Amino acid sequence: MKNIPNVSFQDADNSNSFECLNLTNFFSRIPEIEDHNPTLPHRIHFFALLMVTEGNGTHQVDLIDYKLNKGTVLKLAKGQVHAFQKNATYKGFLVLFTEEFVMNHFSKSSINIISHLYNYHVTSPISSYEELNNKFLNHLNLELANSNSFARNNIIAALLDLYLLKLERKNNENVLQNNSKNYAVFISFKNQVEENYIKTRNVKDYAKMLSITTKNLNEVVKEFTLDTAKTFIDNYVILEAKRAIVSTDLSFKEIAFELGFDELTNFTKFFKNKVQLSPKAFKNK
Repeated sequence: MKNIPNVSFQDADNSNSFECLNLTNFFSRIPEIEDHNPTLPHRIHFFALLMVTEGNGTHQVDLIDYKLNKGTVLKLAKGQVHAFQKNATYKGFLVLFTEEFVMNHFSKSSINIISHLYNYHVTSPISSYEELNNKFLNHLNLELANSNSFARNNIIAALLDLYLLKLERKNNENVLQNNSKNYAVFISFKNQVEENYIKTRNVKDYAKMLSITTKNLNEVVKEFTLDTAKTFIDNYVILEAKRAIVSTDLSFKEIAFELGFDELTNFTKFFKNKVQLSPKAFKNK
């Protein structure tokens, strides 16, 4: 969506696909960042863990404000729109890693775990596990401070892999999703919706993309979201509409066009039906 800054991964020396930022240092550098304002909504193209070690605050993800406290970890997924609190004073670390880092250093089974943990359509992005967080951060910072950099990325990946697996177990989410044969189909459907929602909101089109029947697709989506495939698609379009209304200067007509609607009236009717407010009323609210 236009006017929402897209932020790609770039570490300090532009050589890796992983970085751990001290939040105190990061907050102090916010006024110096030229390509975007981190306290305003921006879309990330990498994964992140926002880990709080002291203090409290808030962090906005897709228009929802999450409360941060000592020991919390907030998972930020690739493609999400988020914004840091203005004048934040809490302390902690921001762990950043790319999809490439995951693909190069994680096993296939672990990648499935990552997909589940970062599937914001299904699970809550915030958890509170101070002891687990501290152990991970201590081991991670020791490795980053080690002058011997041999196999560093592999070691960091192993630490991150272990942390995310333990976070999964702590969250008590190790249910059927990762073992279900339908999980891969659901993830493919989710990815197709995120890529093609402007072109089509028709369930038949997505079923065709996945080479399955619409009945089968609905069964798969219901297994993980308790909703139909059509509801999932429409909810994602509404999420993108809300992002645009709140985070851009585009007119409602421009937003409608960007989302694939031919007429503003069709977009307004669709939005009001799903949100119970007109786009204008939602923006004013």
